[in-house]
Amino acid sequence: MTERSCQFTALPQSFFNIASFVAEMLKPRLVMRKVSAVVLVLWGLLVAGVAHGAWSADWPLRVKIGLDTSAEGLPIASAVDSAPVLVRLHSGNFQFLDAKPDGSDLRFIASDDTTPLKFHIEKFDGLNELAFVWVQVPKLAPGAKDAFIWLYYGNPAAVSGDDAKGSYDAAQGLVYHFDERQALPQDSTANANHASSATAQVTGTGLMGAALAFDGNTELVLPATPSLKPGANGMTLSFWIKPADLTDAPVYTQTEGVSPLVVALRGGKLEAQSGALSATASMPLAAAAWQHVAIVVKDGLTLYLNGQEVAKVAGAVPELSGGAVMGKGFTGEIDELQVSTTARSADWIKTAALSQGQDQRLVVYGPAEADGEAESGPSYLKILLGAVTIDGWVVIAILAVMFVVSFWVMITKAMLVNKAARDNERFKAQFEKLVNSIRPGAQDAAVEKAEKETARAYRYSSLYRLYAAGAHELRERFAVYAKEGRAPTLTDPSLNAIRATIDARLVRELQRLNAQMVVLTISIAGGPFLGLLGTVVGVMITFAAIAAAGDVNVNAIAPGIAAALVATVAGLAVAIPCLFGYNYLQSKISELTSDMQVFVDEFITRIAENHSV
Repeated sequence: MTERSCQFTALPQSFFNIASFVAEMLKPRLVMRKVSAVVLVLWGLLVAGVAHGAWSADWPLRVKIGLDTSAEGLPIASAVDSAPVLVRLHSGNFQFLDAKPDGSDLRFIASDDTTPLKFHIEKFDGLNELAFVWVQVPKLAPGAKDAFIWLYYGNPAAVSGDDAKGSYDAAQGLVYHFDERQALPQDSTANANHASSATAQVTGTGLMGAALAFDGNTELVLPATPSLKPGANGMTLSFWIKPADLTDAPVYTQTEGVSPLVVALRGGKLEAQSGALSATASMPLAAAAWQHVAIVVKDGLTLYLNGQEVAKVAGAVPELSGGAVMGKGFTGEIDELQVSTTARSADWIKTAALSQGQDQRLVVYGPAEADGEAESGPSYLKILLGAVTIDGWVVIAILAVMFVVSFWVMITKAMLVNKAARDNERFKAQFEKLVNSIRPGAQDAAVEKAEKETARAYRYSSLYRLYAAGAHELRERFAVYAKEGRAPTLTDPSLNAIRATIDARLVRELQRLNAQMVVLTISIAGGPFLGLLGTVVGVMITFAAIAAAGDVNVNAIAPGIAAALVATVAGLAVAIPCLFGYNYLQSKISELTSDMQVFVDEFITRIAENHSV
């Protein structure tokens, strides 16, 4: 087993440290070591990931990413070539703790488990467990329900495999992701068509990470470069738009050319115009909602809204050239601006619209796998543990410490009460003999030796310690009476004083028996609440991550919710054994308490019979 093929996350290692610390500090140490060893072995069996995936031994973990183009997914009528597919990763579908913090160990491999795919990361936030990755899929065939690619990760020595320039085909002239770290929008393609200027503000609330926000006065200026000039096969302009309102305003305007292309809001609908050609969408836009817009320029103008053709006008389009301005006069947000120097097909546009939005139906995420899992089937426990978020691990670690400490208390306390009950029974058989042996006279060495031997024989007996307290008090009084020449008889005040001494010892014995029982009550009452806290926070984070990623489907939600419930299960796993153990110990302690109370009355009565007037 190599270092790469067996990896532990940082949080489980912290758990080992906590458990070892508890084992070292608490007593008896032998019992604690055994408990800790069992817990650590079980934990290691759960989280140790052994072996590697089929593509490379250096990448031990992988996720199958389905590409469903059937009627249940994203139906297309014809094949789509070189489609950049957006992969949204969040806590519900990816184990961020097992990947590098910057995602540089990500690799995408074709279904043959051999061919690497071009990809680039738009955003990877390991702390908040959210990522957007663009992968170029060579071909999407229609009606393919079982098509898939592999996502490999988990190699700590990996260097970044990003290839933004290779993620797009030659016809892609410009792509702006609007990265939050860039003051000026940068082109992700090999053409380097970076924005000439931008006064619009980058906001982190975009559909795919960041977006560009316009207030009616701000703008984005695109460069006038030959690589953006429409080719012989036309051009395609596409972007996601979220208008603040439906007021008439230009959205995209070419600044040069005889009859430049203009895309604008008119009467709540999108309108595309070039020269004498004008196409108005058949359906209105929605305010304050993200919608995909595409305009294809070839033998006329074709307008698409959310992947559906909503307007088309045929005719000759004047030659388009020069730069363009976006957003001047518009109020709202724009995300994922793309310009292609070819007319994209209807299925290509449909794929972009329905695979990038919040209701995407193309990408289906499978469970995380390690070597051998594909043959033996997925481990549901690994799926659950892999989807637990950092806050969940914190709660589970606390509960694990509570479980170890409570288990130690139950074991040591059970041993104590059982030994006490056993020695009490043995002491009862000798009580008559011992109480009659308390006589006035000198305390010689033989008597002291006999008392020490008796104490060792009944060292766990609470009744013997009550007897010893009373016998010591009685002998002390006999010694005083002998010095004063008084008769060795006890008065009522003397009996009351002896009883008070025995009662004080009784209180200390009860405190000894009930010591650390509060640990169990805390675990019983606090365990489920801690687990519930972890679940609620986990559910909140899962929904927040899904909302941010825009991946709203049962496959995205289910793992995160299931993993969040692990914290509740952990809380109950602590509370239920503690409840049983607490009730058992309380019954035993109650029996011992009753025995001691009865013994005190019996002991005082025998003393009064033997030594009072």
